[in-house]
Amino acid sequence: MVVSLNKRNIMDKTAPNNSTSIINGKSSNILNWDDVRFAWAYPKYKKMLSNFWTPFEINMSQDMRQFPGLSEDEKDAFLKIIGLLALLDSIQTDYAGKVADYLTDSSLNALMIILAQQEVIHNHSYSYVLSSLVSKQEQDEVFEFWRTEPILEKRNDFITDGYRAFAEEPTVDNLLKSVVFDVILEGLFFYSGFAFFYHLARNQKMVATSTMINYINRDEQLHVDLFVRIFKEVLAEHPEYNTKELETFVYDTFKQAVQLETEWARHIIGNKIDGILLQDVENYIKFYGNTRCKQLGYEKPYPEIDKNPLRWIKAYEEVDLGKSDFFEQKSRQYTKVNYTDNGFDDL
Repeated sequence: MVVSLNKRNIMDKTAPNNSTSIINGKSSNILNWDDVRFAWAYPKYKKMLSNFWTPFEINMSQDMRQFPGLSEDEKDAFLKIIGLLALLDSIQTDYAGKVADYLTDSSLNALMIILAQQEVIHNHSYSYVLSSLVSKQEQDEVFEFWRTEPILEKRNDFITDGYRAFAEEPTVDNLLKSVVFDVILEGLFFYSGFAFFYHLARNQKMVATSTMINYINRDEQLHVDLFVRIFKEVLAEHPEYNTKELETFVYDTFKQAVQLETEWARHIIGNKIDGILLQDVENYIKFYGNTRCKQLGYEKPYPEIDKNPLRWIKAYEEVDLGKSDFFEQKSRQYTKVNYTDNGFDDL
């Protein structure tokens, strides 16, 4: 049976502030952080706020001096990966708003709005980087790569078709499947690109850009976790959708995603970038395919990959830039206000 999703009411005087369900429930739509359905929502809200940053905080002067000295292959990969990230984050901004419309709980709507705002900042950061390094004409060309690169087109269609199905027919089944595509976009499709920038940084190249990429990486980890929680909450409240068919869909979709990301890595990194082995990148992609499937609650599609083959990258992925800037070793605090908890962490 196909169950359609109902949009959240702007206001419902007859409903409680604490929503009765994550979807298709009742809620006044009045946000009171002392009275929300999910105990994890407020800590997530605080963490997302504490991650706040803007591109203006990054000094690009050193990168401006270094960029002309990169190899042609490095320049090509740099620009094309930036173009890819810009497209994916543009799509993500819109998708987050569409999902928010169908989440009954106002606290989850608030989290989606913050997520969408962070995606806008990510897109701004790509423009900021490019405007620092290349001419306006070259910048415009980078933002047009998605129209002319066949491999990019395949990847983009894969995600947008999954999102479009939910946007055009908002059902419970399509919501769950669209979240799988979201986890792939934010938790897998970015990662070979991130690896390239971190590789440059460990060789003391384009450190400012890599710092910004790390801020984006940090945000995306939170976004993945948020959508995983939504996925699991929907299944917990609607266990009839937790089927073998959904499990098969997750496996098949991740297998296809890993193949698409691998094709992109072969095209953009290949054996052209000194110091980074393509086989390691391919296994790194499978490693994150396993990681994201496990987060969603499923077994690893690539059980033969049990370790991160790019072990050096952990120093870049796991650094807490809310405390210090790993790349520049400067004090940098993104929690702008000392929040009074008011017991919210104990909800």
